[in-house]
Amino acid sequence: MRTFCLMKTGVMFQQLSQFWYDEATVQALVKVIDASLADGGRVALISCPTLFVPVKRQIGDRATVTLLEYDRRFEVHAPDFVFYDYNSPEKLPPDTLDSYDLVVADPPFLSDECITKTSETIKLMAKDKIVVCTGAIMKDKVQSLLNLNLCKFKPHHRNNLANEFSCYANFKLDDILS
Repeated sequence: MRTFCLMKTGVMFQQLSQFWYDEATVQALVKVIDASLADGGRVALISCPTLFVPVKRQIGDRATVTLLEYDRRFEVHAPDFVFYDYNSPEKLPPDTLDSYDLVVADPPFLSDECITKTSETIKLMAKDKIVVCTGAIMKDKVQSLLNLNLCKFKPHHRNNLANEFSCYANFKLDDILS
């Protein structure tokens, strides 16, 4: 997600622009999430709202799905929505700490600051498995901060973005997709 601030007659307006995964990426990640969670499991989706509805449809009757997102338009999904601002990585509801079997994140910006702060949140929430989808240029940071491995699977977006994206995980994600 990109956030742009515009000034109009002295009032600041915020414009949000989401980068949505293409259908093949959504289906692949839903398959990974479904295969990675036991009944009664919990998955947190950090800054990847494209996945929320498809994951909820697929596993919502057997697992908990929580969306952490800055864009308040997704509050309609409460109580499964938690407002999340990566600038405040520790500002989380107490019941989210060390309670997710799987955390999937797509940090909203390709910057060291953003991946570092998002990684802090991931570490606070994850009990086990982690998936991060982000720009390929963030590889070294993702590996050093979270000890994740580069996957063969490559996420793609509906609008072809100029940046190459990669997927990282601490488990054999590619085996699920093969």
